[in-house]
Amino acid sequence: MSLAGQRVQPDRYSLIPRTLSFLLRDRDVLLLRLPEDRGAWGGLYNGIGGHIEQGEDPLSAARREILEETGLNPERLRLCGVVNIDTGEQLGIGLYIYVGDVQSGEIHNSPEGEPSWISLEKIDQTQVVEDVPLLLPKAIDAYMSMIPFSAVYSYSAEGRLSINFAQ
Repeated sequence: MSLAGQRVQPDRYSLIPRTLSFLLRDRDVLLLRLPEDRGAWGGLYNGIGGHIEQGEDPLSAARREILEETGLNPERLRLCGVVNIDTGEQLGIGLYIYVGDVQSGEIHNSPEGEPSWISLEKIDQTQVVEDVPLLLPKAIDAYMSMIPFSAVYSYSAEGRLSINFAQ
């Protein structure tokens, strides 16, 4: 397909591409505790991820972010979901959700946060970013079934998150 055929129109709704990965080890998940100065998410646990750089594919970006933020390089990483985050603006976020498993390797801290293995049974007792309790089980189910999900996040006027998973 030619570049001219892409019909890029700057006034159309656009997405900033990002990745979010969850690494599993037995019945634990590796989450990153974000620095206290990280705004609304400061001090909370989240998956591992970040922005996809120009010219980078989502899988390579997920691998790069995992290596940078944890020091790990998982052999198997599977795309498990895609989330369109409607920010209420003309610019939204396209989030590629990956899940992988890691049985060995030393984790390290980074400027992005402190990684910790957390029991899946204790997620509801852990201070996590608000979507993690719903997103993580969906991602693990998709990983096991090899059937990816899609979802839309939107926010109320008060900033309350609404998550709609496609059927």
